[in-house]
Amino acid sequence: MRRFPLTCVWVFCFSLILPWAVRSAGKDSPSNWPGFRGPSANGVADGFPAPVSWDVDAPRNIAWKTPLPGLSHSSPIVWGDRLFVTTAIPTKGNPELKVGLYGDVEPVAEDIVQQYKVYCLDKRTGKIRWERLAYQGVPKVKRHPKSTHANSTPATDGRHLVAFFGSEGLYCYDLEGRLLWKKDFGILDSGFFTDPSAQWGFASSPIIHEGTVLLQCDVQKNSFLAALDVSTGQERWRTPRKDVPTWSTPTVLAGKERTQVLVNGYKHIGGYDFRTGRELWNMSGGGDIPIPTPVFADGLIFINSAHGRLSPIYAIKPDAAGDISLPENQSSSDYVAWSVGRGGSYMQTPLIYGDWLYNLQVNGALTCYRARSGEKVYSQTLGKMTAFSASGVAADGKLYFTAEDGSVFVVKAGPEYQLLGTNSMKDVCMATPAISEGTLFFRTQHFLIAVSGK
Repeated sequence: MRRFPLTCVWVFCFSLILPWAVRSAGKDSPSNWPGFRGPSANGVADGFPAPVSWDVDAPRNIAWKTPLPGLSHSSPIVWGDRLFVTTAIPTKGNPELKVGLYGDVEPVAEDIVQQYKVYCLDKRTGKIRWERLAYQGVPKVKRHPKSTHANSTPATDGRHLVAFFGSEGLYCYDLEGRLLWKKDFGILDSGFFTDPSAQWGFASSPIIHEGTVLLQCDVQKNSFLAALDVSTGQERWRTPRKDVPTWSTPTVLAGKERTQVLVNGYKHIGGYDFRTGRELWNMSGGGDIPIPTPVFADGLIFINSAHGRLSPIYAIKPDAAGDISLPENQSSSDYVAWSVGRGGSYMQTPLIYGDWLYNLQVNGALTCYRARSGEKVYSQTLGKMTAFSASGVAADGKLYFTAEDGSVFVVKAGPEYQLLGTNSMKDVCMATPAISEGTLFFRTQHFLIAVSGK
């Protein structure tokens, strides 16, 4: 047994075809959640009251609950009054999904045709506005029993919607569901680098910034970071990466002097020039299965990972340049404000809210640090022997951490641990929720559920 280490051009005027509600607000509007973990992947959406408790069965504080077919861990995204999500639907049978804390695994070989679909729902009612079949066929790469064939969260800029299905291609639509272009990158094989037969499925999500789609494709062979014109799909640049397979989504940091694309990695954590793809800085010394997304907050870049010998948390200064790898037994440098050698998370992207960094591990261990200094403030375990895959999000002074069994722990933000409540989604939940105007949108194994305190 293996030990688990875990083209169509834009040819018509946008303003004539989309309602004002879709066009109105930018990506940083509190009503929009345009990609994985919202604006800048920070997981925060303030400005509206957010719920503490709810009951899916009653239902209490449940705005709507819509069944979704297939199996997918992609998170929902929101723009205006629309919500978008992807899925992969087998043409026969029920796909296996094995959740929880376990170690011995084999990839799932499914010789079954899948329908790779994109859905648009009404954010207020949960009614499906449209659905589109992006691709149909037998998966080109196997998946992990805890994974799916639609892991990557879509992204939108209010005009375009991009959905990435890894080896099955990248698809760009307008918000009415018209296909604008598509692109095939060939086989994108993500799996454990020490055992290429252990295929676990592609999971890095696309992001859109200033008319550019950014893709991080760290795979077994020929890894790369790429930038594409969001209107045409034309490649603007592609930078090779020498790293093992990763499942992390990149982040854009727009600074006064430079805009950089931040990426996680094992051998190659780094920052790249947004305009050219030129490397700006790099470092090694991460966990060997990098999944968490880089986050910029409080003037620092936070990157963590956990697997194998290392499980670091790094707080990196945005003006970093060159190789900034830390020598052994050194926790800071000119470009690294602080770090911890062990304590990083395997699956979850860290949550920085106010002055505090909250780091959740797969076993429910939640640690709070002072974001600027790295001082540990508290450590607390959520649940008992409960597995977590979804990343934490925050709103209205509350933190939301979702366990795989559907338990949602609501924690008061601040330097002292206070559990405000625990709620059950009554279904398996692996995806990170979205937040819009105080409503949380949970993607469970079988449903999309809107939870609101209104």
